Amino acid sequence: MTTIYHLAMPADWLAAQAAGVYRMSTRGLTLDEVGFIHCSTADQVPRTASAYYADVDELTLLSIDADRVGAEIRVEQPDGSDEGFPHLYGPLPVDAVITTQPYRRAGDGRHPPVVPS
Repeated sequence: MTTIYHLAMPADWLAAQAAGVYRMSTRGLTLDEVGFIHCSTADQVPRTASAYYADVDELTLLSIDADRVGAEIRVEQPDGSDEGFPHLYGPLPVDAVITTQPYRRAGDGRHPPVVPS
């Protein structure tokens, strides 16, 4: 099993649970608008949180079984980066999410490391 991660706004994850599928790409943008869902490896999660969610007090960290998503996952490098990030090219079925947990900034403003599941 390969695990990838996605940072979700708690309300977006609650809506996905009701719908059975998650369709947000990144903060405020949908899969339909972007074309894929942004994901991270465990090591990338704190940097992603700091770069895109620095002003958000609480997120939901989704641990995703990549073998259960049913859509293509490509590791791609964003412009200006030499690091590849997993991108999910389709909706995320709720049942492919193996664990969720609150993801909060520490008192010093940094985001904690992720222990791979």
